[in-house]
Amino acid sequence: MEEYLNASQFTSTKGSVITIGTFDGVHLGHKEIIKRLTQAAAIENLSSVVLTFFPHPRMVLQKNSDIKLINTIGEKKQLLDNAGVDHFVVEPFTYEFSRMTAEEYVRDLLVGKLKAKKIIIGYDHRFGRNRNADINDLIAFGKEYNFTVEQISAQELDHVAISSTKIRNALLDGDIATANQYLGYNFNITGTVVTGKALGRTINYPTANLQIKQSFKLVPKNGVYVTSATINGTLQYGITSIGTNPTVGGTEKTIETYFLDFDGNLYNTELTIIFLSHIRNEETFSTIEILKQAIQQDEIAARKFIENIE
Repeated sequence: MEEYLNASQFTSTKGSVITIGTFDGVHLGHKEIIKRLTQAAAIENLSSVVLTFFPHPRMVLQKNSDIKLINTIGEKKQLLDNAGVDHFVVEPFTYEFSRMTAEEYVRDLLVGKLKAKKIIIGYDHRFGRNRNADINDLIAFGKEYNFTVEQISAQELDHVAISSTKIRNALLDGDIATANQYLGYNFNITGTVVTGKALGRTINYPTANLQIKQSFKLVPKNGVYVTSATINGTLQYGITSIGTNPTVGGTEKTIETYFLDFDGNLYNTELTIIFLSHIRNEETFSTIEILKQAIQQDEIAARKFIENIE
């Protein structure tokens, strides 16, 4: 898959089937759109193109927005590559870009730069200045600029429409099961193992302290989770604690993982922590000994969960 940092870099000589959106999470609803995109491209001998935007529009248009994102651009790229997309265009989203009229956006960007011959959109797609254009406007532009339009209906699980917002809210509630179900894969966080305060080592539960680079990356609710990571080519299960370590008066939020059957030095290693299940919320314990007992119970719960998935 080819990646472009803006639409002006696009170099394909073939016409394109394009889908457009932030695609945060590349969840099951998005995957239906991507599936149709790649099918249409193959049938009509066109290039499949995903056009997305960064920063997220809400980060630009809502100055006080504290939105956190399910995926980094790198994670999104990998998911789309795995889905068989030909071209991935990341258009910089600026206030000036948001002021383009719907027709300018279609004529100059979608048709002029990306060579649109077919556009496939989701059920709630809007575009142009103030998001004032919809499917009917896009169809009308298609007649003028020689492309067709296809709309994909909302995808549901148990009669609930799948959306990035629902997944973000599930993660912020610690509901890993729902988030993973809607995503169609297990939510994960990638970072570098850095030196921590070594509290875990003093109670025989040494942890890998993960530092993530992107401040906008969503981190699940403070609590304890069953997780996994691949270390030196081997799948290792662990218990990940997210929080401030209130029992010892901590104030800085950390992501720390105790790997159940691993003994080794992970400092400066890049790890992807995969979230499998929620064990409990963050708690403040009256003594370190009671904290240690709680971690022992967390380990029992984690091993029981792992037995059921292996």
